[in-house]
Amino acid sequence: MLKTRFTEEFGIEHPIAQGGMQGVGLAELVAPVANAGALGFLTALTQPTPEDLAKEIERTRGMTDKPFGVNLTVLPTINPVPYDEYVDAIIAGGIKIVETAGRSPEPYMAKFKEYGVKVIHKCTSVRHALKAESVGVHGISIDGFECAGHPGEDDIPGLILIPAAANKLKIPMIASGGFGDGRGLAAALMLGADGINMGTRFLATREAPIHQNMKDQLVKSDERDTALIYRSMRNTARVFKNAIAQEVVELEKKGAEFKDIQHLVAGVRGRAAMKDGEVDGGIWTAGMITGLINDIPSVQELVERIVAEAEEIISAKQKLIA
Repeated sequence: MLKTRFTEEFGIEHPIAQGGMQGVGLAELVAPVANAGALGFLTALTQPTPEDLAKEIERTRGMTDKPFGVNLTVLPTINPVPYDEYVDAIIAGGIKIVETAGRSPEPYMAKFKEYGVKVIHKCTSVRHALKAESVGVHGISIDGFECAGHPGEDDIPGLILIPAAANKLKIPMIASGGFGDGRGLAAALMLGADGINMGTRFLATREAPIHQNMKDQLVKSDERDTALIYRSMRNTARVFKNAIAQEVVELEKKGAEFKDIQHLVAGVRGRAAMKDGEVDGGIWTAGMITGLINDIPSVQELVERIVAEAEEIISAKQKLIA
């Protein structure tokens, strides 16, 4: 068994997390992750209202007696989001672990701490990780350039970012972006992380609540099959390289503004694509780890395999010392 500061701090068996994923962080995935001994996160804003989040927390709790958390991503939006009400729903639901992302979690830290909620903040740079540490978070998820979703604007890959963050942070840190097998977990631990966070790899599991076509596409694809959109707007996002993503990239090269591509990148369009299995139906996020996805196991099989591989690798490498 791999015991790290991450497993100890958050009371889980394996140093693996399934981070929040819009439209995917539902009970169907989170409960199996928890049952496998890893840490799964419901995605708060996948639920239309705080009341719906409360129901999803209870639904998940009916499927597992293991620890799980909630992701709360705080970003500027066209329509105001009642973040305080989502925080209240998290606390009322008895959740003790929260993954925050986007803006600083500082406005919510006092309340979370009052109710014994531990916070892991997602960061894409060392400076932001140190800021989060200074406001009292309990752990950091450091996202390298390889990750799905928003990798920031520094373009620093995990091989550098993970040890750079480990050199300066005092709290537990998990590594995100490009992880999906035991080699990655072993490497992250050697680089100074206390565990790994996986998103895209969990999409290609039997329990993931997306269409089978999307899972099959991840297996067929390689490490070149992602695209970076919103680069010209300094809000970079890594998504699956389908026809829509490539059209967005070309429009950006021609100087397009957000209003010119809004119909292509609409979230409702991407969610429908993942539900209906239309690979080219809209924008959907995927990381470069797609190049290392070769099967669609159960969550339990995936977690057990990753941990076993990592333990074998770490043990074998000790033999290199003469």
